Amino acid sequence: MRSLLTAAALTGILWFPRIALAQVLSIDQAVAEAARINPQVRGSRFRWESAKHQIIQNYTPVDPQFTFSESDSWRGFLYGSGLHTIAATQALQFPGKGLLQGRTAERSTEIARLTYLAALRDVTAQVKTAYYQIQLDLALSDLITENTANLERVLKVTEIAYTASLATQGDFINAKFALEADREQLRQQSVTIANDKTALNVLLDRRPDEPLQVDRKFDLASFELSLDEVVNRAVSQRQEILQAALTEKNQNTALTLARLEYAPDYTLGFGFDHWLIASFAPAPNHTEDWNFQIGFNLPIFFWAKNADITRAREDLDAAREDLESIRTQTAGQVTSLYRQVLRSRETALLYRNTLTPLAHQAFEVMLIAYQGGKTDFTTLISTFRQLSDARTAYLQAVNQLLAGKVALAQAAGGNLP
Repeated sequence: MRSLLTAAALTGILWFPRIALAQVLSIDQAVAEAARINPQVRGSRFRWESAKHQIIQNYTPVDPQFTFSESDSWRGFLYGSGLHTIAATQALQFPGKGLLQGRTAERSTEIARLTYLAALRDVTAQVKTAYYQIQLDLALSDLITENTANLERVLKVTEIAYTASLATQGDFINAKFALEADREQLRQQSVTIANDKTALNVLLDRRPDEPLQVDRKFDLASFELSLDEVVNRAVSQRQEILQAALTEKNQNTALTLARLEYAPDYTLGFGFDHWLIASFAPAPNHTEDWNFQIGFNLPIFFWAKNADITRAREDLDAAREDLESIRTQTAGQVTSLYRQVLRSRETALLYRNTLTPLAHQAFEVMLIAYQGGKTDFTTLISTFRQLSDARTAYLQAVNQLLAGKVALAQAAGGNLP
């Protein structure tokens, strides 16, 4: 019995996260889950961690070489040798080269970190877009459901009017056709909702059919920042701009290193000789001696190094132009998106607060008027379509608003207050 209870408890623990995920998932929870578990984000983070371990390699000189030699073995291979030599050599760069290379590696690591942040930013935008799309799908499903209910009312009044010979059979048939068409649209919408939930599950690295519920409330709030503040924020914080700035610094360092190719690198060596046969030694009473050597390369092919300097200078100029280009493009993109977000918000509020209530009121009036024989079916169905179009236009404006917010935050390098 105890083992059975233990197994039941473990089963409950294993199923608890899945049950919890079936509850309403807020957009902040979805973003946090994607940042933790999304494979694209995790891969970028691992590449950043890998880049960290490459810094010390550039600051550290190459390994020294140690050699031991046995010479003049007159009795055979490695037997009866007359001289033992121990030597150590160390290759060194011209002072300053290693420091510059290490700083370049540090900037490359920072570029890898910014690449990770950019991947996190882009996945966050994808998650928000998928989340908002599910919200819009659900709202559109509610719209179709309400349209179906209204068409059932239209069908009922046309049936009554046709029975009382106050309307033609065509009115009844057209009302029934419109009702069945909306019912089919509602069935198709259920498939669209399931597919969009699958898209969000994929971003969260979950099973495609994992249960998922989202908050239905739209976020129609405006920005707390002005356009100039958003542009300044984007120009100073967008990951691509920071990466371009670091690339420019690396190219400047590469130019300095190209010029240092004229400076000689060094090789230092130390040696110890032990003469086992005294007569072979430089002096009979001194069978041991020490050696020291220093070598450096001669830049006699300086004319070839001039091409390296020219190339490095052109790469630096290209990096500067790339930086200026992305700054200008970012400022323009942010400005356009900011304007569109404000316009979409105004449109959404107009349809929600004014036009949709008016269209609903007009439909109710025309429905009563048709029952009283004061208007025809064409006017009634046109008024119904006006209500449906008003609610659809509201959802389209909300869609543009939410998509614009995501795109603006992505262009600015992160979330905006």
